[in-house]
Amino acid sequence: MKNLQNGSKVSPAIVGAAGEHFVMGELLRRGFVSALAPQGAPNMDILIADTAGDHLFSIQVKTRTTVGGDGGWHMSEKHEKIIGKRLLYIFVDLGKPNGEYPDYYIIPANTVAKVVYETHKAWERNPGKGGRERSQTNKMRRIVPDYSRNYTNEKPAYTVGWMDTYKNAWHFLGSP
Repeated sequence: MKNLQNGSKVSPAIVGAAGEHFVMGELLRRGFVSALAPQGAPNMDILIADTAGDHLFSIQVKTRTTVGGDGGWHMSEKHEKIIGKRLLYIFVDLGKPNGEYPDYYIIPANTVAKVVYETHKAWERNPGKGGRERSQTNKMRRIVPDYSRNYTNEKPAYTVGWMDTYKNAWHFLGSP
């Protein structure tokens, strides 16, 4: 990963930690009590609560520094199965110009699981470069703002703008 300020290499672990800390700062700024989950805790990076303990959530943070070819975030096959009423994903976009604040996409886990599953199945059904068949064993997945390029033979389910309703959607957490 490239450092946004000077172009030097930054490890994915540092980028991930930066995203988690940006999210922690936003949560604290909004009045939530938040803490990093223990290293290696499955399916969560941050635990949050309001001061009364009425709103409890687990947060899985995914961070990117550059838009790249599809403008998305890395996921895996396991994310198709992670569903929880109190689990939210926060996708952090640190690839903003001139040190602007990041964008946050706050998406419930059940929505992420559905999108990751459906779009990967569409990717498998639609031919790759030169019309070749896709690998049925590929465990990599992506969350992207526009899946149109995954579809050749069918109408895309998630096109430009599908993530807009989740941009800075802190209301999913309720009031602190």
